[in-house]
Amino acid sequence: MAIKPIDHAAELSKAGAGVESRLGKAWFLAKSYPLGAVGLFLFLGLLFTGIFADVLAPMDPVKTNADTSLQGPGGQHMLGADMMGRDLLSRIIHGARISLAVGLGSTILGCSFGVIIGLASGYLLGWFDLITQRIIDIMQALPLLVMALVMAASLGPSLENTVIAISIPLVPHVARVIRSNTLSLREMPFVEAAKAIGMSETRIAVKHVLPNTLAPLIVLATAQLGAAILTEASLSFLGLGIPEPHPSWGRMLSESAAEYVRTAPWLVIFPGIAISLAVFGANLLGDAVRDILDPRQRS
Repeated sequence: MAIKPIDHAAELSKAGAGVESRLGKAWFLAKSYPLGAVGLFLFLGLLFTGIFADVLAPMDPVKTNADTSLQGPGGQHMLGADMMGRDLLSRIIHGARISLAVGLGSTILGCSFGVIIGLASGYLLGWFDLITQRIIDIMQALPLLVMALVMAASLGPSLENTVIAISIPLVPHVARVIRSNTLSLREMPFVEAAKAIGMSETRIAVKHVLPNTLAPLIVLATAQLGAAILTEASLSFLGLGIPEPHPSWGRMLSESAAEYVRTAPWLVIFPGIAISLAVFGANLLGDAVRDILDPRQRS
């Protein structure tokens, strides 16, 4: 049997066509959802800054220098220095890592528990659904920030505790969305067909029902990301979030907002801009993902 030689030129042409096709789709989505493209750009900028903070930061974010205390923007300190002489630009760059870690960590943790609870509640029903939904009603009675404050005050200020404190209030929102989708999916013909061939309830829920809830889950997760970043800044501002010496945007505002807002306004302006851009980008990205995955929401 003769072996057919590989046409390398044709293979390279197919690969190039595939790349051009993906780039064309990306450009089409960017033109169709310009605000979503802006949100993606801001989020990728936050991601890049957080990952390469050690390389991008010009100075040590926790190193103090009394000689440059409250030095204005320019010269050695591009964005100025705080009351302890620490470089503000370096602290903002490293603060992106904190915000990204807390935002992604709390969102992933909250969504994971929410998916498990919502899937079990919507598929099992009965007494388990009744008890679970009453607990979720109690949790949803408190706003996100209030419940995060209660959890953070109980656990104490640390990076890990802040992630847990923010993730717990996210659970009921995710659980409700997943439960509502599960209630509709469990009556679909493909679920009845899986039951008819003898497939176990657990396998049906995990293999057939769960994958069909991923689209609303992705939309909800991207929407909750901005809320998680803002909640972390609020907790740090109140002294219940990320402790010193970790640079947090919210703690930067807490240290300087009351005392130095008139004499050194750059200590308030630049961390505030960083928080606003991060939350703004996450919200724009979430809105675009919602429109892409749910045609009924398209304007």
